[in-house]
Amino acid sequence: VKAFVTQDIPLYHNLVMKHIPGADPELVLLDHYYQELDRIALSDMTRSEINALLGELGFYKRAQPEDEVPEEFRFSPAK
Repeated sequence: VKAFVTQDIPLYHNLVMKHIPGADPELVLLDHYYQELDRIALSDMTRSEINALLGELGFYKRAQPEDEVPEEFRFSPAK
C-alpha cells in the first residue's frame, strides 16, 4: 500500500489521500455532494490490485502527474 500511496495516487484524477494516524488504509467513495457511497479496505491488497480496482471503478490514471486530463474524464469516476 505504501508504494501505491507515494507513487500512484499523484497519477489519478479525482483521487485524494487523507492521512489519518493509526487508521487502516481505506478507499472512501463519495458522490458529488461528498456523501459517502462505499468504503473499501486496502490493507490486504497489493499495489497492482489497488490499481486494477481503481480502473474498474472508472478513475483516470495519467502517465505523469502534470499531464492533462481528457475532457471525457474530467468528472470521472462519476457515473
